[in-house]
Amino acid sequence: MPPAAAPLYPHFGIMGQAARTWGGKAVAGERWRRALGVLAVAAVVAGCGAASGGARPAPHPAAPSARMPTPAKTTALPWGSHHASAILPGDLLIADSHNNRILLVTPGKRIVWQFPPPGHPSPLYDDDDVFFGPHFDEIITNEEDNNTIAIINFKTRQVVWKYGHPGVAGWAPGYLNTPDDAFLFDGPGGPYITVADIKNQRILFIRRSTKAIFRQYGQTGVYRADPPTTYAAPNGDFPAPHGGMLVTQIGGDDAILLNRQGVPEWTVHFPAPFYYPSDANFTPSGNIICAFYTNPGGVVIMSPTGKVLWRYYVTAGPGRLNHPSLAVQLPNGLVLLNDDYNDRVIVIDPRTDRIVWQYGHTGVPGNAPGYLNIPDGLDLLPAGVVPGGSNPIGHHLWSYPGNGY
Repeated sequence: MPPAAAPLYPHFGIMGQAARTWGGKAVAGERWRRALGVLAVAAVVAGCGAASGGARPAPHPAAPSARMPTPAKTTALPWGSHHASAILPGDLLIADSHNNRILLVTPGKRIVWQFPPPGHPSPLYDDDDVFFGPHFDEIITNEEDNNTIAIINFKTRQVVWKYGHPGVAGWAPGYLNTPDDAFLFDGPGGPYITVADIKNQRILFIRRSTKAIFRQYGQTGVYRADPPTTYAAPNGDFPAPHGGMLVTQIGGDDAILLNRQGVPEWTVHFPAPFYYPSDANFTPSGNIICAFYTNPGGVVIMSPTGKVLWRYYVTAGPGRLNHPSLAVQLPNGLVLLNDDYNDRVIVIDPRTDRIVWQYGHTGVPGNAPGYLNIPDGLDLLPAGVVPGGSNPIGHHLWSYPGNGY
């Protein structure tokens, strides 16, 4: 095993979210699930297997020990909280996709912010993922079944930027087809957005000011797992150190680290029985965590060299997952994830494989306080950060050197 390494960003830890469908899901997306399941399984049969034998060592060596850090209480309080939490170090931003809303929930399960405000019509439709911008003053969400991306000002609760044509899939400039994992960056040339455009088989870099596509990974409409030339249903494009990107391919059953130039550094293939990977991202120690959008669903943590460090796969009982789409490891070692079709967000202790925190009622959709309806994305607001204020870049889930966070 490679030697242990310091966390990639010691001031905070993790990365995290959502991708799931190669063609949407639930209500509107339900019509795709059976057909897509066949496609996904076929792709997995061709590409699934043990870890890639040719994987190169990570540029930041991982700490592959299966032992997880002991949870510790935070020293700063999450925004709006009265007590510190040993489980969650901050408030949770939740994409409550089939209620067409975004919630900010404290570790004590109190809603402290909501978009749209209660009683107001929602401009969102299927807000699939939600992430804070670099300064925690804006939120970006990709509306997967609506083929659009929206940026929301936290303080004013106004949509301040849109991309895509609502309800219309396409590939020409200004169009998307099943967008996933939209991230907002600060860059030398100004703010820009990245998004995995799943059914167009590409990852886009979009200039915020002009809405121009200034970079693209993959060939539009070409479904083939052959990076960096082509991709097979990419549904994750998470930030990585030094301007890199961790790409998840449904059709390749893998996660690929690309450097700043878009060149693959290494590839991790996920082992059986896992397939349909969703939103692979980095743990605080530089390993890879990935959820699997199946029923029963699962989660794995693997080293960049392909060693399985932890796996969660429960087939019955309250611990069974139903189409989880994003899992992230918290700085305290616990694993936070959205369990989409169980209508809940949960925290799992990897030392015991037990659920130690839950928001939502298992398998019971609703919109009253304490209920969710297919939560499909999440982000964490660190303790001590005031959302909507003038915050410096940093202390984010994916605050890596050189990536604009």
